[in-house]
Amino acid sequence: PEEVRIIMIDPKIVELACYADIPHLLTPVVTDMNQAASALWWCVNEMERRYSLLAKFSVRNIEGFNEKLKQSKNKGESLLDPSFNPNTADKDETAPELEALPLIMLVIDEYADMLGALAQEDRAKAKRVEALIVRLAQKARAAGVHIIIATQRPSVDVITGLIKSNIPTRIAFKVSSKVDSRTILDQGGAEQLLGMGDMLYMTPGMSHLTRVHGAFVDDGEIERVVSFLKENSKTNYLDGILNAHSESDDS
Repeated sequence: PEEVRIIMIDPKIVELACYADIPHLLTPVVTDMNQAASALWWCVNEMERRYSLLAKFSVRNIEGFNEKLKQSKNKGESLLDPSFNPNTADKDETAPELEALPLIMLVIDEYADMLGALAQEDRAKAKRVEALIVRLAQKARAAGVHIIIATQRPSVDVITGLIKSNIPTRIAFKVSSKVDSRTILDQGGAEQLLGMGDMLYMTPGMSHLTRVHGAFVDDGEIERVVSFLKENSKTNYLDGILNAHSESDDS
């Protein structure tokens, strides 16, 4: 948990419920899509905060920042938060010491359902959420924020050109048509897969698709791992993630 923190968004409510209260979570599994939008805003704000830190310490990514922090601690020195403003702080308050930045993994289980739920309430809000995801995909990697998006409906209105161009690493399981395969991978092939974990993988720099097989993990194994994690660490949720942004701020 000190190295990786996770935000899980589960529009179906039941798909990621088994991971509830694991110590890596920054917030309880998100099932309300308005809260999901707030979580995305929090990720964008955290990304910008991290970039500000990286710039002030003249490093390019969080690996460089964490290494600089480690070197300072080895010398018996502390790095203080440069954003601390004594003019707005309490009388006895001092600049807090900086801690190592963990990787943040944002997992969206059913992207189409999330956009659909938001669009039913406010189509413009769904567009804003897509823009947030694109923004994170474009910039967040160096800040240590990574995105995993899954959908069972790989249509062009869900996986738009903006999403595709900014999320170049993709996996396709068996799909029903060549059109769906092209939507995900920009070429056919996924319609010929055998199912049961058979999949095609692509990442930038690869000249051709790689066919791999995903391991099957049953519910019992997930429960055992989750129980082990809970026994060895406590949850440490961060306040404010699910109300990081209000609609009034959008206007």
